[in-house]
Formats: sequence, C-alpha cells, structure tokens
Amino acid sequence: MEAMMPAGAVAEEAMVASEFLTFTLGSEEYAIDILKVQEIRGYEQPTLIANAPPFIKGVINLRGIIVPIVDLRIKFNLGKVEYTPFTVVIILNVAGRVIGVVVDSVSDVISLTPEQIRPSPDFSATFDTKYILGLASLELRMLIVTDIERLMTSADMELIDNAS
Repeated sequence: MEAMMPAGAVAEEAMVASEFLTFTLGSEEYAIDILKVQEIRGYEQPTLIANAPPFIKGVINLRGIIVPIVDLRIKFNLGKVEYTPFTVVIILNVAGRVIGVVVDSVSDVISLTPEQIRPSPDFSATFDTKYILGLASLELRMLIVTDIERLMTSADMELIDNAS
C-alpha cells in the first residue's frame, strides 16, 4: 500500500497544475485552457455572412464542419486590425461547438498552478472582467487568464443559442 501512496500523490500533483495556450491581442498576452483548443491554423479569409456583427468575420469549412470565425481584436476594440503572417485562428471546442478565434499570434503552452493565478482587480477595461479567471505572472510576463468557454457562450458573442 505504501507503494501506491507516492503514485497517488503524483497524480494529485498533476491535477493541480493546468496547461494553458498563450496568445497576444494587441500589447496584452492571454492564456486559455489548452483542453478547449482543437487546433491552430493560419488566418485565411472566411466566407462572409450577411447581417453578422462586425467581429464575426464569417465562416470556414473545416473538414466538413462549418466554423464561425470571431476576431477578438475587433470584439474588444483593440485598435487597428491588421492581418499579418503571424495572425492565427485558434480553433476551439466549447459547449459542444467548434468556433475559431482570430488572434495576433500564439506564443506557447505553459503550466500554471492555481497559486500562480491571482484574482484580477476590479477595473473598467475593454476586456470584460467577468471572463477573466485571474492574472498570472510568469518571469517578466503578465498573462490574463481567460475563461474562453464562458466568453464564447456569452449572449453578447451571438454564437450559441440560449447562452447563459
């Protein structure tokens, strides 16, 4: 039985740290749960949809699945939006739907423990704080840890019926 205890401790420790994909929007760096990410693709011009909000760039056909593409830079009014070779689409799987989000660039995958994520301060920002899980410092970087599922399923994203 003693041999099982260290294995259990290791399993418990592994559950404590979570992996996050980091990306940039403007001058800020964000982190989202890697388990919500299906894939990362280069930006390609989506097919436009009539009467869609400006931040919904259109849809793409991803191996037979029609995927709405949301430009988070437009959604959060982050200034001039330019499409460069670094612009990518993160394909997410949230609430049983596949959704693509356009970001300036993807940085890396990191591990964060709950102790590394501090509560976000109450402040007025372009990024609504109800979608922020907290702030994490990693070396000289400050990451905005985002609840991407809550954001994508919110009513103001206009992507999912009966949004909470």
